[in-house]
Amino acid sequence: MIEMKQYRFWFCVGSQDLYGEECLNHVAEHARIMTDRINASGLLPFPLVLKPTLLTSGMIRATLNAANADENCAGVITWMHTFSPAKSWIAGLKELRKPLLHLLTQFNREIPYDSIDMDFMNENQSAHGDREFGHVVTRLGMERKLIAGYWEDEKVLTRIASWMRTAVGVVESRGIRVMRMADNMRNVAVTEGDKVEAQQVFGWEVDAYPSSEIAKAVRDVSQSDVNALVDEYYERYTILLDGRDPGEFRRHVAVQAQIELGLERFLKEKNYHAVVTHFDDLEGLQQLPGLAIQRLEEKGYGFGAEGDWKTAAMVRLMKLMSAGVKDAKGTSMLEDYTYNLVPGKEGILQAHMLEICPSLADGEIAIRCQPLSMGRREDPARLVFTSKTGPGIAASLIDLGTRFRLVIQEVDCKKNERPMPRLPVATAFWTPRPDFYTGIEAWVLTGGAHHSSFSFDLSAEQMADWAAYMGVEAVVLDQNTTMQGLKRDLALGRLLYR
Repeated sequence: MIEMKQYRFWFCVGSQDLYGEECLNHVAEHARIMTDRINASGLLPFPLVLKPTLLTSGMIRATLNAANADENCAGVITWMHTFSPAKSWIAGLKELRKPLLHLLTQFNREIPYDSIDMDFMNENQSAHGDREFGHVVTRLGMERKLIAGYWEDEKVLTRIASWMRTAVGVVESRGIRVMRMADNMRNVAVTEGDKVEAQQVFGWEVDAYPSSEIAKAVRDVSQSDVNALVDEYYERYTILLDGRDPGEFRRHVAVQAQIELGLERFLKEKNYHAVVTHFDDLEGLQQLPGLAIQRLEEKGYGFGAEGDWKTAAMVRLMKLMSAGVKDAKGTSMLEDYTYNLVPGKEGILQAHMLEICPSLADGEIAIRCQPLSMGRREDPARLVFTSKTGPGIAASLIDLGTRFRLVIQEVDCKKNERPMPRLPVATAFWTPRPDFYTGIEAWVLTGGAHHSSFSFDLSAEQMADWAAYMGVEAVVLDQNTTMQGLKRDLALGRLLYR
């Protein structure tokens, strides 16, 4: 399963010493109360850590650089309790390398009409401090998240929680390492890309290994370990023989168990978090990895097919961002296959040859072993299921030659109208927003790929915020998308992102 640092977020409160010690004591006490109550709410996935009230340029710079140095700090949340002269923040903000959220709130919910005086006004002037601080951050050209509202409101805390997951994605992105088995599928354009630029922009390391080296790691797995994992498969999943001999079927399943164990050990030994395969380069492997990859995805590894390292990295990233989500519904690589064009029932069937993550599964998960024309190897075992339903997002990171673009589309997953007994792969079926026809036209216009990184558990806003922190263009296709507006936005994007 995914192992992450024990992340926390620093709560940095801005003030100054113009109003005396008593005022500063109140500021510190209010900040402590807020931190304790917010942490006690149970709504945040990571705790807030209150830092001493920031008064001077030296204190601010030291604190923000300490945040940079703390590997467990995933971001900084600032709140201006009083007026905080923002020139004091310039040096620290220029050196800050962690995601920044500016919380636009106030300790008291309501103006105390009967008792308000100038002492109260001076002490509680977040409206003043917000604008001073916000002006400087805008002038510095820094990316930050703005969340306005009363700090105890569930809506505000839910938005902070959502941003925290984006911040973790920003921090974790810098450490993602993708292992590629061989190269991209020949003559395919969209899975290509500049791996040096990706490391510069996103922090991803993308390395290639010959499949023969991975095959050796697979061969080194003991038979006893393989048998134990196959037993686990047979206990956990439904077995669909499809008329095959039970002994022969089990031998095919054992091949995938051996690949899962060997490949996972190789990834751990070399410290990789995502893997890419290619059906045309399987030297030393009996089967194209299918069930094995599905199981690794479920454990949190990213995956991309046919050499698609960008999708592999994005799946890993999105699994990290959604780790620990309550009642999570799943994240996986998916591929657009075929349309349903019946009026009122329009949608796109999503699948792949083998490798859809079972975290998406709704109900029974079965093992089937069927022929596969691709790869020229023996029939691979795979997990077969249908996806859950509900809203989700499909993300596609594309390389436009001079820059990256992240295409994010909101979709609605639906039940398949009828069973597909002759299709031995996992499937999902969705209708893109704003509607089927506009949705597919918009996706194609943006250059979105046929592979996507899909999640039920993340929002378009979270992924767009991540792209903004990375400094790349994000195009969101949602209920408000029109082709005319999209063409205008793409034209502006060509000018803004170069």
